[in-house]
Amino acid sequence: MNNKNTGMIATVATAILCGCCALFACIFGFGTITGNGNFSVSGATQPIPLTYGYVFLCLSFLMILVPVIVGFVTLKKKPADAAAEVPPAPPSTPAE
Repeated sequence: MNNKNTGMIATVATAILCGCCALFACIFGFGTITGNGNFSVSGATQPIPLTYGYVFLCLSFLMILVPVIVGFVTLKKKPADAAAEVPPAPPSTPAE
């Protein structure tokens, strides 16, 4: 397996894992910001603070950036060796 295949597998894996988590965090954050989130402590139901919603939206944005960064780092073209790109010397002419 070469580096391009490994990079593609890492990108897809992080996209699936972080993408699912980001989707749920975004839904939870949006629901909390709109006032639809409640929690119950010892029988008393209280709304979830809006700050939690904003935090979850920011975390979802960061989780979406993870596959983008992994894909950029693993799939970018690496510069070839400088010695490999040197053209061969022209053939010398025979002495007369």
